[in-house]
Amino acid sequence: MKIHEYQAKEILKKFNVAVPNGIFVKTAKQAVKAAEKIGGKVWVVKAQIHAGGRGKGGGVKIAKSLKEVEKLADEILGMTLVTHQTGPEGKKVKRLLIEQGINIDKELYVGITLDRAQSKNVVMASTEGGVEIEKVAAETPEKILKEAVDPAVGMQAYQARKIAFGLGLEGTQFKNAVKFLAALYNAYEKTDASIAEINPLVVTKEGDVMALDAKMNFDDNALYRHPDIVKYRDFDEEEPLEIEASKFNLNYIKLDGNVGCMVNGAGLAMATMDIIKLAGGEPANFLDVGGGANKETVANGFKIILADKNVQAILINIFGGIVRCDRVAQGVIDAVKEIKVTVPIVVRLEGTNAEEAAVLLNKSGLSFEVASSLQDAAEKVTAVLKK
Repeated sequence: MKIHEYQAKEILKKFNVAVPNGIFVKTAKQAVKAAEKIGGKVWVVKAQIHAGGRGKGGGVKIAKSLKEVEKLADEILGMTLVTHQTGPEGKKVKRLLIEQGINIDKELYVGITLDRAQSKNVVMASTEGGVEIEKVAAETPEKILKEAVDPAVGMQAYQARKIAFGLGLEGTQFKNAVKFLAALYNAYEKTDASIAEINPLVVTKEGDVMALDAKMNFDDNALYRHPDIVKYRDFDEEEPLEIEASKFNLNYIKLDGNVGCMVNGAGLAMATMDIIKLAGGEPANFLDVGGGANKETVANGFKIILADKNVQAILINIFGGIVRCDRVAQGVIDAVKEIKVTVPIVVRLEGTNAEEAAVLLNKSGLSFEVASSLQDAAEKVTAVLKK
């Protein structure tokens, strides 16, 4: 689950992670009141959407008067902000964060996530803050420091000192950075976050170290332990079809292609998408229906897939291990009759009772294309698009 920057900073403050003074607002008038409450002579007006690159897209502006705060807030609210993470369609700005201006000396980067290869959390840091870390990793990987943390013992003080030293910090800045890193790791671990990214992490001329920006994502499987974090979910920032799919416990992610995919198992779903592309098609979605591919599950899957107007054909790819293929086939037949699917459907069933399933599909009176292999399925579904 993703949350907004202002929400991430609310969480970080609870764990004593230093962040600038800021207030979340929804109108230009509220922005002015927030700036008055924060005080000072410089404020930052920041668009709140679930995407990075807001500054480059015109969603982060500096104001040097209350009148300018109101003007900038009015301009940013309601705009469609396009960044490298939103795609060309962009996202509409409905929320703002008004923050105090900071006397910046250095911009750094720090992020924490799970390194699955090591089965350890890894803290990454770089002197190249305020820029896309992916670009730094590709062009100058030597500028990224990495420190693996054993989850059994947590982040040790020497590791925080090692990172702060590697960032070239000294004196007060060094001490504050060590304190910041320890607090950030604690917040990451205690909230079951999947990523905590501070970009930029700023060092002020006064020696303070704080999160000028903050991004936190959370492990969906652990959200039952964090009802306070669940309340931060912003449905306006999520794909409507993905929200609908979650109501039926379907793992669905919308893509830009025209071949709808219905598969059981995340690995098989990824392989199916790959082979569709190799065959010259474009997958319209990732959809894992799980182990129980029955009539109800398949019907709900069809409804979600067909709600995407770009879908011109559907590929059903089910491996019958625990679930029998003939039961899946009957579920597909019943669902198609109920939903009245109008686009071509290619079905590939493999595993337990696959032969019986093929007989059921062929005798159903419905116009299924039955495939004998994964490659055959991909070729058939891309072929029907060309008719």
